[in-house]
Amino acid sequence: MQTNIHPELVGKGRITEAEEILRSCVHCGFCTATCPTYQLLGDELDGPRGRIYLIKNLLETNSIDDQSVTHLDRCLTCRSCETTCPSGVKYGRLLDIARGLMVTRVRRPWRKETLSRLLRWTTPNARVFGALLRLGQLFRPILPAVIASKIPLKQPSVRRDISSTAQANKTVILLQGCVQRAATPGVNEAIEDLLQVSGYAVRYLTDEGCCGGLDYHLSDHETGVLRMQALVDKLYPELDSIEAIVSSASGCGVTIKEYPEILDGQYADRAAAIVDKVVDISELLGSEHFSCRSVRVAVHTPCTLQHGQQIDGVIEGILGRAGCEIVPTNEGYLCCGSAGTYSVLQPTLAKRLRDRKLGSLLREEPEVIVTANIGCQLHLQSGTGTQVMHWAELLARQLNSPE
Repeated sequence: MQTNIHPELVGKGRITEAEEILRSCVHCGFCTATCPTYQLLGDELDGPRGRIYLIKNLLETNSIDDQSVTHLDRCLTCRSCETTCPSGVKYGRLLDIARGLMVTRVRRPWRKETLSRLLRWTTPNARVFGALLRLGQLFRPILPAVIASKIPLKQPSVRRDISSTAQANKTVILLQGCVQRAATPGVNEAIEDLLQVSGYAVRYLTDEGCCGGLDYHLSDHETGVLRMQALVDKLYPELDSIEAIVSSASGCGVTIKEYPEILDGQYADRAAAIVDKVVDISELLGSEHFSCRSVRVAVHTPCTLQHGQQIDGVIEGILGRAGCEIVPTNEGYLCCGSAGTYSVLQPTLAKRLRDRKLGSLLREEPEVIVTANIGCQLHLQSGTGTQVMHWAELLARQLNSPE
């Protein structure tokens, strides 16, 4: 794709990187076949190829109109298009760069901007989010249904002692996640149990902090980068004493794995060393063998795992070998509509995508739906009475329970 970058942008920031990405697109349109918003809306500008043209126009004119912003904001950044693209276009990275430019060139409606600021203030702060969550759970019975459905029920710990003869001869740091540690603390407990059974000693960071993904993807690149640098500062000194850094939520994992592309200077170098040890929990346990009571399971592989990290089919393999019955589903490549804060900022589209995804997952009447990311878990659960949980929590519960 030929580009003529606006003179005021030439050589600035990440513009050269964006131009290289633009030039790798060959207009083939294969991406539209797997784009969730194009599937729903049928508008070229609500598909990756159309959005790439809008970004190209932004870089060439150094301006953008409100309608173009609307089309770009509708993108889930699910990156299904990247998996499909024969030319390897880094669409997600291109969109992040464009969103960083957009924020200084357009004024969004005050309601959307206020909501975005609230999300950026509360969600990455585990203490604030946890307090607000507990307050919401207290008043959940009297809240309007549309609000109550967004508040997960309190989940009591179901942790039990697991007998294990495995000797812990390897140490890992388990990242807990901002929302996950407050909304579904049983997930981290379950992952710790599974790691211990597999011979790993588990450590946690003091004052872990946020990975920076939420701020960064909501166009607040400055705050996002500061959070990323803070996490690098905490992780880098620990590298020599650990086997791996384990991500329990695929959304956090894909963000950390992309630190070297986002950060500059010594932080990029340190981030590269960190990424060499970052693994999703499914990667670390993929070669382990567990045995559990059989249960009919539908697996939803989050976009951040299958498209962002290019890890697909691993969860099914772990659970299947352990004795679970994996029921068939279709349209596994399509996003569930959660996409970080998308379900809050674009509720109508998110609900349509959720219901479509649930139609696929519930087709064979599974006993439980499993996923690998907290956002997907809460979003899917808001639309069904069938239990939705992290696959590691299901596996640990089945190992723990004789019935």
